[in-house]
Amino acid sequence: MTINHKLTFLITGFFAIASSPAIAQGSADDEANVILTIERQWAAEQNGDEEWLDTLLVDKFSGWPKNAPAPRSKSSTKMWDRFNDDQGKTIEHELYFQNIVVHGDVAIAHYLYTSAYEDKEKKVEVNNGRYTDILVRTDDGWKFIAWHGGDDK
Repeated sequence: MTINHKLTFLITGFFAIASSPAIAQGSADDEANVILTIERQWAAEQNGDEEWLDTLLVDKFSGWPKNAPAPRSKSSTKMWDRFNDDQGKTIEHELYFQNIVVHGDVAIAHYLYTSAYEDKEKKVEVNNGRYTDILVRTDDGWKFIAWHGGDDK
């Protein structure tokens, strides 16, 4: 094999490996699936689905809402979600995605939101805020491993 053939072979092999799904950066499909996962989480909370925490958070989840003094584990997040659900419910929301980065099996999504919350006395409060969500690709699709954010008040 001549030097030119070896070089051509090496370059072709490099591009074949670099474009494989395991090496390639995130695609538009990955970004769309990350958005769908985040929207699914918000919709599940709005619809009163109590199972979303088990299906959408990895076991070693660590999230830090702005109103919490420290990051919360999955079990702590579940406890506070149950408490908040007893106080009222989200009745509407809208998400405004600002930036999504997918790198291999990790995704970071920055977004703003508006949500309407109705308490037990039927008083509605509209809030605006921001979140940064970090998701990982699993055999079951994208799941949250961490997040940070909350109301801008």
